[in-house]
Amino acid sequence: MASCSIATSLSRLSLLRLIPKPSSSYSSSIPLFPTTTRKDPSRFRLFSASMASEPKESPSNNPGLHSSPDEATKGYFMQQTMYRIKDPKVSLDFYSRVLGMSLLKRLDFPEMKFSLYFMGYEDTASAPSNETERIVWTFSQKATIELTHNWGTESDPDFKGYHNGNSEPRGFGHIGITVDDTYKACERFERLGVEFVKKPDDGKMKGLAFIKDPDGYWIEIFDLRRIGTVSTTAA
Repeated sequence: MASCSIATSLSRLSLLRLIPKPSSSYSSSIPLFPTTTRKDPSRFRLFSASMASEPKESPSNNPGLHSSPDEATKGYFMQQTMYRIKDPKVSLDFYSRVLGMSLLKRLDFPEMKFSLYFMGYEDTASAPSNETERIVWTFSQKATIELTHNWGTESDPDFKGYHNGNSEPRGFGHIGITVDDTYKACERFERLGVEFVKKPDDGKMKGLAFIKDPDGYWIEIFDLRRIGTVSTTAA
């Protein structure tokens, strides 16, 4: 480690000899090299991370991360994301017709006046016909969406809708959908009148898009052919 530091210092001294002295018109407030102060420890952390030989995903680069999950969590998996919807008729149309999902199970709770709609990309032809078994089958699928409808919101003129998490105070951001081709998918979304947050060629991150569902929740759209290239600089 010491030899590495000495080599780095000699290399910087050599570079300094090649840099011409600044002219009188050159602003002395702009340093030739970025400086690190004690008041900005983030730069030191970034430098340390860039010098680390461990992968970014290793526990040494991610304080708090456990490399070996507790044996008690064996068998856990991500099953659902829930958010509230205003009108099930509109939302079911969007998630089934526009995004191609199927209704895996509907659960109604009359006493509490709400319904749950579990949507996903599973083949419902393989679902059991027995109601209890179908519930278990639904909850055994990965990465489903649970749409929660509180009865009456669809016809309440005073109902203002739900917070989508992307305005202050920010919280929930979006879900992500993998498609075969981002550009073709977005051309279809445009024809269907889907609202866009970001089209594939907008902004700096080309090749991925964000659309909104009927309640304003954001959905990221990307394909596997492009996502690697888009995200490489952050890897």
